[in-house]
Amino acid sequence: MANIKYYTEDHIPLEMHKVRIIQKLHLLPIEDRLKSLNDSGYNTFLLKNRDVFLDMLTDSGVNAMSDRQQAAMLVADDSYAGSETFYRLEQKLTEIFKTKLFLPVHQGRAAENIINRTLIKPGDTVLMNYHFTTSKSHVTVNGGLVEELISDAGIEEESELLFKGDMDIGKLNEAISRLGADKIPYVRIEVGTNLIGGQPVSIQNMREVSAICKQHNIISLLDASLLADNLHFIKQREEEFKTKSIPEITEAIAELFDLIYFSARKLGYGRGGGIITNSQQLFDQMKELVPLYEGFMTYGGMSVREMEALTIGLDETMDEDMINQGPEFIAFMAEELLKRKIPIITPPGGLGCHLNAMKFLDHVPRGEYRAGALAASLYLASGVRGMERGTVSEDRNPDGSDHLANMELLRLALPRRVFTMSQVKYAVDRIAWLYDNRHLVGGLRFVEEPKVLRFFLGRLEAVSDWPQKLLEKFRADFGDSL
Repeated sequence: MANIKYYTEDHIPLEMHKVRIIQKLHLLPIEDRLKSLNDSGYNTFLLKNRDVFLDMLTDSGVNAMSDRQQAAMLVADDSYAGSETFYRLEQKLTEIFKTKLFLPVHQGRAAENIINRTLIKPGDTVLMNYHFTTSKSHVTVNGGLVEELISDAGIEEESELLFKGDMDIGKLNEAISRLGADKIPYVRIEVGTNLIGGQPVSIQNMREVSAICKQHNIISLLDASLLADNLHFIKQREEEFKTKSIPEITEAIAELFDLIYFSARKLGYGRGGGIITNSQQLFDQMKELVPLYEGFMTYGGMSVREMEALTIGLDETMDEDMINQGPEFIAFMAEELLKRKIPIITPPGGLGCHLNAMKFLDHVPRGEYRAGALAASLYLASGVRGMERGTVSEDRNPDGSDHLANMELLRLALPRRVFTMSQVKYAVDRIAWLYDNRHLVGGLRFVEEPKVLRFFLGRLEAVSDWPQKLLEKFRADFGDSL
């Protein structure tokens, strides 16, 4: 827990905002939660939100907007072409990232679609520190392959390594030598590596990767969707930048990359997304695809109201007191779970707290989807919806076998400025109860399985009657409690 800043003696982080708008929540009885699990095919993505108490599925598009963002939405210039709103957003991106050119899109995967349609040729290989689900799929559907070059220490579940998202430089050099630079359309760095626990990347590592790309004339690409958390960790953990401002750190990152794209559903607490660059050549290659797949060049699939909110949200991302809220809440939750000896990914990263399903449910066979079973059992025990980040989130191998994930995680996202401390403590309490009764939890198997991105729409079922046994134990322990 080194270098995490707390504001009270008992390590409770202090919210630097006040709540002025609320939304009523509902906590269903456990019997109704079991029915919802069955109806949703034991896939938390398919749960109806009205059946969820605390929605920790993701931070994508569900962060709370500020009063300034809400107010900005009222002054949007609602024009199809040439909207002043677009130019305000473009100016803000130039101010923050020092880039000249901006392509608007409706979210991050739309940016991935345009980038990969432009740059990938069949037989190409994209090198990444680690893949994200949609980033990998967009490469493969365009005929490319993905190689992950995360360091071996990056996928250790419990570690003291402060930048587990760093790319292994030795692996990068070897891959370029083996494949040839002409077969590598770009090297992608994802800051805040999602699938290994929201782990940050150091600027030192980005510098080394950027220099190698320049040496071999390979495009360097940054997925900045989780940049806000990564900025916080760089300021806290990287000695060179402890006295630098958040805008200064952002500029130091941006100057290292030829292309940057982002999902504004994460970055900027809004909706939409974009591609930014200083390369006129890359811009011209991609721009014709925006009207084809997204919309006209001055809205790109976003509503102008979203764009106004994003402009303010990007400005707020440069405020240290805003971007530290997520990581500090996550660190608090992680510390409370560690006190109870519950296995989690350490050090805690960004985006959310990540339970280590590999150890939590070590009695469940790997082929029965430990992380998926943990997600289902936690919802049953608490009404908390998390997201499976393990083998269910992988596509099958060409021979039809499961591609076993490096990690089996249950991500409990903490959307920014959404949850109260009592709600975080409730989640910890129910996780602790589930851990004490983990022997009751069994595995899952697919009954409906899409070929691509199966974790979104696939349906599963319990391999035994373990959900009913868990329900009966809950009733024995808590009586009439929800």
